[in-house]
Amino acid sequence: MDEDLRIGNLFGGDAAGGLFDVPRGEPGVVGDADIVVMGAATATPYASVGAYCANGPTAIRGAVGWPGMGEHHDFDLGGTLLDGATAVDWGDLPISDTEFPANRELIESHIRTVLDGGAVPILLGGDDSIPIPTLAAYDNHGPVTVLQLDAHIDWRDEVQGERFGLSSNMRRASEMPWVKHIVQVGARGSGSARPADVADAIGWGVDLFPMRSIRQGGMQQVLDAIPDDANVYLALDIDALDPSVVPGVIGPAPGGFDYGTVSDLFEAVASKARLVGFNLAEFAPSADVGNRGALVAARLAATVMGLIARQRT
Repeated sequence: MDEDLRIGNLFGGDAAGGLFDVPRGEPGVVGDADIVVMGAATATPYASVGAYCANGPTAIRGAVGWPGMGEHHDFDLGGTLLDGATAVDWGDLPISDTEFPANRELIESHIRTVLDGGAVPILLGGDDSIPIPTLAAYDNHGPVTVLQLDAHIDWRDEVQGERFGLSSNMRRASEMPWVKHIVQVGARGSGSARPADVADAIGWGVDLFPMRSIRQGGMQQVLDAIPDDANVYLALDIDALDPSVVPGVIGPAPGGFDYGTVSDLFEAVASKARLVGFNLAEFAPSADVGNRGALVAARLAATVMGLIARQRT
């Protein structure tokens, strides 16, 4: 795509602020923000693939945004993006290529600062190891129901000797006493899960809705599994969407969601529960096609931000 052929050029070029031109802010300072955005290239990458989603936050921020964007009408949200709420973008955290425990501590401490400051965190990844330190920060802000959308269930205890990697995030979440409920949606095809991992997830009490069950029974069953008035943390692995919609992932699997279905699900969840956090993981810009995936990822982030804003106001 021609770099000059962008709708933002109609409105003055690229946004000078953060995601969707929200103000840039000093990391660690929440102020009066209702929502705090930050990026993380990874937390605990596997040696075999490294931080392959490292440029994800930059690509998502750059996919859509122009000066004053937040003042324009958003037809997916039925109003402006923030609807009177406030948001700040802390930029990308200084993630290390080698010090993985330090990465986890860095992410956890920043998420904890957001929560203690009374705001809701939006974390742009980065691979799917980022939910582990993020959810660890909710120890004083539970109980939490995790709604995970993912083509894979991420219940391996370890992979390549690493227990905090992207294939283990829901198992690690299940070990956190404040995570009381996990609803997993979108699994399909074959990934790292073995039969014993699936049995462990079900045995723990996960409400598991593979894509096959969604095709047969619809989305209402997912909504019914989420307790009314719960604190819901949304964990979106972007490969939950079909690769024809988001091609930029490491593990594409046919038969996934489209943009509208995911957006509608998030809206329905927000109508019965509080959204207390969101991470978007596994977007790999190097495998994207024509910035299609970056645009979808950005729009889903906008959906969540808009829903949180409306809950806050």
